[in-house]
Amino acid sequence: MQTAIPCLLMRGGTSKGPFFRAEDLPQDLPTRDKVLLAARGSPDRRQIDGIGGAHPLTSKVGMVSLSQREGIDLEFLFAQLQPEKDTVDTTPNCGNMLAAVVPFALETGMLSARGETSTFRVLTLNTDMAADITVQTPGGQISYEGTARIDGAPGQSAPVDISFLDTAGSVCSGLLPTGNAKDRITVTGEGFDDFTLDVTCIDNGMPLVILRAADVGRTGQESVADMNADTDLKRRIEALRLQISLRMGLGDVTQKNYPKMTLIAPPVHGGALTTRSFIPHACHDAIGVLAAVTVGTAVKMPGTVCEGVARLPAGEGS
Repeated sequence: MQTAIPCLLMRGGTSKGPFFRAEDLPQDLPTRDKVLLAARGSPDRRQIDGIGGAHPLTSKVGMVSLSQREGIDLEFLFAQLQPEKDTVDTTPNCGNMLAAVVPFALETGMLSARGETSTFRVLTLNTDMAADITVQTPGGQISYEGTARIDGAPGQSAPVDISFLDTAGSVCSGLLPTGNAKDRITVTGEGFDDFTLDVTCIDNGMPLVILRAADVGRTGQESVADMNADTDLKRRIEALRLQISLRMGLGDVTQKNYPKMTLIAPPVHGGALTTRSFIPHACHDAIGVLAAVTVGTAVKMPGTVCEGVARLPAGEGS
């Protein structure tokens, strides 16, 4: 027997997925996860029997509810699915999908606008991270028209301003889960020779392992398609991810979507740094919101692998 469950398909930043009112979904987790997998069409590479987009960035789900907690307007639970897996991971945050939470609540009547702009506080249940989110609501209606643009999404639209209130140690034990700004590790695995490199393990909203692209024989300027086709690089990065996660206190992350792996290189087209992020096995077309926050934090911290790679404007030291 089929059951109709209302949802709204929305883009948040560089991600996209269905948003549900939490109360509309089954309350027992195994059944809820089966519903989410069916909605996305996973596991299937094309997600042909669902509304997934055959990519991790479009295999995401948002679940939203009104909050009964003092000072909190909405509660948001994010779920990361994968096209070819039957996993539903609600451990990490997603800053991109977070950007669509308030628009979803306004569109569905959960909230009402508060003026020409409206600010609401959202608690992300994945890690108990709170954020103030401001959207454009001229005439009391959510507006999507504007001149803001981001890499990884075409065109322009209205900005969504997010002020993160407490992001350090979102999943890990703290901002620097190994206790060091930089760690040296020798990576071993099948299909490649052992190699040694420096990494920065950091969690300021998203657990990341940051490494210099040059240390794995890449420039950091390779296209997303080239990165995804580079099986040797992906094999090395995954071996590094599995080994360094133990030092980060994350245990066995074989079935987890974190930590994200971020290659860095000097900037070529402006900015302070060039990045290529894997989430964790597919190369991101841009960079996630919380990953960008975390990389930016590493850029400003002394002693990380970003030193000597990032180019900061004069007067913007650590």
